[in-house]
Amino acid sequence: MQQIIQRGWLTIGLWLGLGLLSASGASGTNLLVWNKQTDRVDADVRGWELASLLERVSAETGWQVYLEPDTQHRASVKFRNLASGDALRSLLGDLNFALVPQTNAAARLYVFRTGMHKATRLIRPDGEGSTDKLPRRVPNQLIVRLKPGADIDAWARMLGAKVIGRIPELDAYLLEFPDAAAVEAARLQLSDGSDIASVDYNYYIDAPQPARGLLAASNPPLSLQLKPPGNTDRVIVGLIDTGVQPMSGSLADFFLKQISVAGEALLDPSSPSHGTAMAETILRSLELVTKGSTSVQILPVDVYGSNAETTSWNVARGILEAVNGGATVINLSLGGGGDSQVLRDMITSVSARGIPIYAAAGNEPVATPFFPAAYPEVIAVTAGEQGRIADYANFGSFVDVAAPDASVVYYGNRPWYVRGTSAAAAYTSGMAAGLADTTQKSWQEIQAIIQQNFPVPGK
Repeated sequence: MQQIIQRGWLTIGLWLGLGLLSASGASGTNLLVWNKQTDRVDADVRGWELASLLERVSAETGWQVYLEPDTQHRASVKFRNLASGDALRSLLGDLNFALVPQTNAAARLYVFRTGMHKATRLIRPDGEGSTDKLPRRVPNQLIVRLKPGADIDAWARMLGAKVIGRIPELDAYLLEFPDAAAVEAARLQLSDGSDIASVDYNYYIDAPQPARGLLAASNPPLSLQLKPPGNTDRVIVGLIDTGVQPMSGSLADFFLKQISVAGEALLDPSSPSHGTAMAETILRSLELVTKGSTSVQILPVDVYGSNAETTSWNVARGILEAVNGGATVINLSLGGGGDSQVLRDMITSVSARGIPIYAAAGNEPVATPFFPAAYPEVIAVTAGEQGRIADYANFGSFVDVAAPDASVVYYGNRPWYVRGTSAAAAYTSGMAAGLADTTQKSWQEIQAIIQQNFPVPGK
């Protein structure tokens, strides 16, 4: 069988299935449209990681795709109506590729740097069977950011969409469409709009793991006392999470009025919600740092409501509500694989105001970026155990802190146990708030203390 290898500018004939290809890239959502009838390709690609790109190509074309192990590349191109061979050459840059037809079987695409025979890693469609699946997204929604002077209502009418959410501070809007096909058609139109700053999907963020009940525990219930907060220089932790259940006794004084951005929460009264467990983990960290007395308070912001999952849009709104409510520290014991432009922009804006943001690094364990922890402005917290990263926890270059990952909390007069990078993030944000309360050091100085105490092994 003749094998034709792509190197440099050489090309081969390619069969491309009809489909709309999209995934999350480093700078927002990427888009490819492969048209079988015209053998033409459209693309708007910004930092699309190679394996993720090839996963989607495999899913749409039916090819068996093989990649040379350890081959790295990020595609950043934008083009319209390119021939398929030219499109692959543009997407793959200086990498080599070959498409080999098979008898009574799907064609095989080999992507490699040194030699075709070394392309041995099978790329499964959409990450099937792997730990780095493409992030899930709300199928009939888009998030659009406008440039100054643009009219979202005019765009919505033209696209046949409804505006169901607004963040005026970012000129960001959540659009709802009849179906996924309408979403992809709108993506193409919006990508050409001169008054459009960005277009993105609305990604799902899964519900965090619940606490587990214990028969008994040596850790006693909290005995933290609230010092009356002053009118200035208050330290308030914005807890972006599920709803927080009412605390009993004097602990109720530590909580400001809860805010909800996702409707009323229907919480199970028989067990602590994840938000409740994270709130008490923050208080336990405060108790340890401040020796039992602090003026730090918690502002709970429920971004889940009664839903099993939330979205990047709701998390961005939750952060804004927390900051507007006076939060000086943000805790995000949540996350997912979707790189959301609106969430990134919100975090950049909040960080520019000098507000530190602590987020869970994820419990997979992989080095794949986990958002929002992987954004450079965020302090990413993984789980540290006895001088090493816990065997279940995410690692990688984006991780900044490896903190204690287990917490005993009390709810309904009984102990409960939580473990994970969520608890590690809550512990760290509580520590930061406690240090700010007791030392009056800057956030930069406080972060240096935290990293000195909880360094990432090997970093």
